[in-house]
Amino acid sequence: MPAIKITAVSYLNTKPLLYGLLKSDLAGSIDLQLDIPSVCAQKLLSGEADLGLVPVAVLPELVSPRIVSDYCIGAEGVVRTVCIFSERPLEQVERLYLDFHSRTSVELTKILLSEYWFLQPELLPAHEGYEARLGGTTAGLVIGDRAIGLEQKFPYVYDLGEAWKNLTGLPFVFAAWVSTRPLDPGFLERFNLALHAGIHDIPQLKYLLASPHPDFSVEDYFLHNISYHLDAPKKHALSLFLEKMRVRVEPSLRQSLEVSC
Repeated sequence: MPAIKITAVSYLNTKPLLYGLLKSDLAGSIDLQLDIPSVCAQKLLSGEADLGLVPVAVLPELVSPRIVSDYCIGAEGVVRTVCIFSERPLEQVERLYLDFHSRTSVELTKILLSEYWFLQPELLPAHEGYEARLGGTTAGLVIGDRAIGLEQKFPYVYDLGEAWKNLTGLPFVFAAWVSTRPLDPGFLERFNLALHAGIHDIPQLKYLLASPHPDFSVEDYFLHNISYHLDAPKKHALSLFLEKMRVRVEPSLRQSLEVSC
C-alpha cells in the first residue's frame, strides 16, 4: 500500500502533533513533508499531498475538502506568534506589510482592520526579509517562529488571536487537518490517536526542543497560547471566519464542521 502523503506546517506550534505521528505505529506508512503554510496549501491543491495541516483560508479553493481530525492549530485568545508589530500606534500606521507565509492570517488581518480597528492602511505584499523594513509609520504582520522575540523590538504589538476573541468572543482556528478525498476510517482513527498522544506528551517535549528565544517558554506556548482541540466553539469560529471572508462553503466542508458540534 502506498504511503499516505502528508504535508504539515513546519512551525514550532506543530511539533506536538508531529511528535505524536512520528512516535506512532503510523510513522512507517506515511510520507511526511514539512513546509510553510502557503506551500502546504499548494500541495493539497495540486494533489501532491493526500492530507495536510493547511491554513483554513484555503478551504474554499479545495475540491470537496474534508476536515478529518479532532485536532488543529488554534488559539483561545493571545496566540503570540500571529501579530502586527509597529513602532507607532496602529491608528498612526500608513502602510502594513502582510506576511506571505499564510493567507489565513492575511484574511484575518483584513477582517480585523475593517470590523475591529476600523482602519484602512495601505496593505503591502511582503517578501523575504521584509521585517527589516518595519519602522516609522510602516508596520508588519509577522507569523510563526519569526515572530518570537519581536515584541522586544517594537513598542506596539497587536495579537490577532486576542483581537479576534475581543471582536467575536470566540477562539480562532489557524490551520486544520484536511483531505480532498475519502481516507480509510481505520487510518484516520490511528491518525487521531497519534495526534492526541503527541499533545499528551507536551510536558516531555520541553526537554527535546530548544527555545527559539531566551525569554520564550516552549511549554507555556504549547499549553497556554496554542489550543489544539477542534471543539464545537472552534468549529463555530471557523464557520464565522469563512462567512466573513464571504466565500462559498462546499457541502463536504459544511458537513465536517457540523459533525460533533
